[in-house]
Amino acid sequence: MPYDLVLCGMASTDGSMSVVPAMLAERLSLPQLTLASTIQTEGVQVRIQRDGDAATQTVVGVMPLVVSVTDRSGEARYPSFKGIMAAKKKPVKILALSDIGVDAGDVGLSAAWTAVEETTARPPREAGEIVKDDEGSGAEALADFLAARKFI
Repeated sequence: MPYDLVLCGMASTDGSMSVVPAMLAERLSLPQLTLASTIQTEGVQVRIQRDGDAATQTVVGVMPLVVSVTDRSGEARYPSFKGIMAAKKKPVKILALSDIGVDAGDVGLSAAWTAVEETTARPPREAGEIVKDDEGSGAEALADFLAARKFI
């Protein structure tokens, strides 16, 4: 199947490991651009923006390639009432794996490329510390608190 651009989300609902884009890129021997918040194409060139905590990066790649997007990319398109009603009337075509040329042994849990070996619960959150303003000393107490933790 010919392709120029493979688009993926950044996480799945099962393990949220964000490995599918990287695994696809590896299996297809393609470069990848990850965590795109915006995508622009010009000919075979793909330019993405990746939003970080402190800055936005611009990264450029050449097709064919794999791009993963974040939940910040694009806006959701909601169907109209007319579209919803029309969709209810459309037949749903059900295909077997054999209908699309896929061997059952190549998919599913037994053929998974990853395995979750262990999960652990997060430790309970510790109680926060309250800085009180006793007779006008609150600002100084807050500054001391932040400085002790190297926030300032």
